[in-house]
Amino acid sequence: MKIDLENVLPADIERRSFEIIEQELGGRILDKEKAPIIKRVIHTSADFEYADSLMFSENVVEYALAAIRRGACIVTDTEMGKAGINKKVLAKYGGEVLCFMADEEVARIAKINGSTRATASIDKAALLDKEIIFAIGNAPTALVRLYELITENKIKPALVIGVPVGFVNVVQSKELVINSSAPYIVARGRKGGSNVAAAICNALLYMVDETRGA
Repeated sequence: MKIDLENVLPADIERRSFEIIEQELGGRILDKEKAPIIKRVIHTSADFEYADSLMFSENVVEYALAAIRRGACIVTDTEMGKAGINKKVLAKYGGEVLCFMADEEVARIAKINGSTRATASIDKAALLDKEIIFAIGNAPTALVRLYELITENKIKPALVIGVPVGFVNVVQSKELVINSSAPYIVARGRKGGSNVAAAICNALLYMVDETRGA
């Protein structure tokens, strides 16, 4: 079979990919607000299970879009996640993407406390005088620490994206977020990753950008 790989623009590939996703959803009707997020995660992962495993707190999309418009920053738990987020769009609204995992002070504190860097990075983020969206795609300990700070009323995230991937404490940490008072988008189960966290952020950013000036 001959495959024509010439003259295919990235925008055409993405458009066609979303058409295929729509077809393979088989006529399934997704919630209008959540659909762009679910479809972008499927586009990133080629995994249709996210249509069922992505959990959304009540009115979370509305809250998240409003936070971005107010200039909220996004804090990630990996440089990979940070790299994948569209910083140019976020900057239009005064926000920036931050990751403290390579921060020397975070490493020092983690060593002193015998904790993970992810835990220490959340403590550092909690000191920021900014509205924060947390995009956690790798470290369940980051979600555990967020839950602790939320329940102690020491932090009030604009949104917690809880999608770490793995086997140890991953499922449990996501359930903590679901049972917290914070607005959340969580991938229930073991699946997730930094690419999924970035995809959710980008879906929200594109949704904001599409309604800019509307």
